[in-house]
Amino acid sequence: MRIGELAERAGTSTRTLRYYESRGLLPSRRSPNGHRTYDEDDLRLLRQIRTLQDFGFALEETRPFVECLRAGHPAGDSCPASLAVYRRKLAELDALIDRLADVREQVGRQLAEAERAAAGTAGADRPGVDTLGAAAVPRCEMTG
Repeated sequence: MRIGELAERAGTSTRTLRYYESRGLLPSRRSPNGHRTYDEDDLRLLRQIRTLQDFGFALEETRPFVECLRAGHPAGDSCPASLAVYRRKLAELDALIDRLADVREQVGRQLAEAERAAAGTAGADRPGVDTLGAAAVPRCEMTG
């Protein structure tokens, strides 16, 4: 198949395919008339790359998976180098989740403090209202 058909079937652009080719992720084969030619294996490579990128993998992190497929393995993640990338990515995601949990906790504390402060000063700028938001009762002095 030609580059336009491959791009359409893979759900990407011809420009992206040329870029992958320049990075050595997609093979560069030419027909006798100079057109790029691709086959179903190339489509499988592209689907592997796109899936990994959808998961947040950098383009270079997809290389071991592509090389595994090119070596004739049934799946791009059936080689030791691919498994190592999975392990690194999981460690990266775990660290990110931990960091996000810390940030969430800090934001929650800030919100609670801000709400307490807002409740404590809600009526301070309105005459006749105490700090709890209730109307102040005028004091009457009895004379007698």
